[in-house]
Amino acid sequence: MPKKILAIYYTQSGQMGEIIDTFTRPLAVAGAIVEKVIIKPIVDYNFPWTGKRFFSVMPSCVLGIPVQLEPLGIKEKAYDLIILGYQPWFLSPSIPSNSLLQNEEFRALIKDTPVVTVSEARNMWLNAFTRVRNMLKDAGADLVGNIALVDKHPNVVSFITIFYWMLSGKKERYLNIFPKPGVSEEDIAATKEFGETVAKYLGIGSWDGMQDELLKQKAVEIHYKLMFIEARAKPIFAVWAKFIDKRKNRAPWLAAFKYYLFIALFLGAPILLTLDAVFLKPFSSKRIKTKKLNYLQVNNS
Repeated sequence: MPKKILAIYYTQSGQMGEIIDTFTRPLAVAGAIVEKVIIKPIVDYNFPWTGKRFFSVMPSCVLGIPVQLEPLGIKEKAYDLIILGYQPWFLSPSIPSNSLLQNEEFRALIKDTPVVTVSEARNMWLNAFTRVRNMLKDAGADLVGNIALVDKHPNVVSFITIFYWMLSGKKERYLNIFPKPGVSEEDIAATKEFGETVAKYLGIGSWDGMQDELLKQKAVEIHYKLMFIEARAKPIFAVWAKFIDKRKNRAPWLAAFKYYLFIALFLGAPILLTLDAVFLKPFSSKRIKTKKLNYLQVNNS
């Protein structure tokens, strides 16, 4: 009997669709039946965004407040493997992805089922992955693999290009000076190799060692500076989200958060990184190694 695989994901721009198509192609070639399902909120998030609309979702996203989804339309009652494609928003799983992970039908489906997660992000994905990993564990799923795709350009550059893409809907070079935004075409094409690795272990019937092989293929890479920034931003985002969520008139506070974000990225982060490099990092190598290892693991038990 051929193996049955469900690849379920959310996409606005279509990039995750390209990733899932490329990643699952080797699985289909190996003889598996791959069913693809797109997550569809009843009230969807239009693309391109407006700046106001983008920042308006921050509190619900950070606080993990779900929205109602259209019927998933999943054909089978059980699968040999489930592939979950998601994207971080505001250092958290996107609202559609978070809503799926709180959906009782989906939670019942993933119980005792192997899951591989595939994320696409500007560059900061660690907090979102931790939350997804915990939610999968809470639902009784068996997380066997993780792939984290990012825009590999410098932090400030990718910040500018991703906003151009989000607000214009055009995945092209801004002003013909900046690089194309998002996960590069080369990195999307490279997911074929990751799919071949997953197909191999699916055929073997054991997932032991698969994540280690994916790590050797650079399916996941962790950069200390981004890890440092994200760790400090996470609790601050939570404070902002809780505060704004309680306001009747959110508009001025969302605007304040927007300006905070710009100042933090262009001014605060460089200062903190400099202070860390001088006073903390030289004495924290063991702690840094432990934190990186935690994010590289698919099982946090």
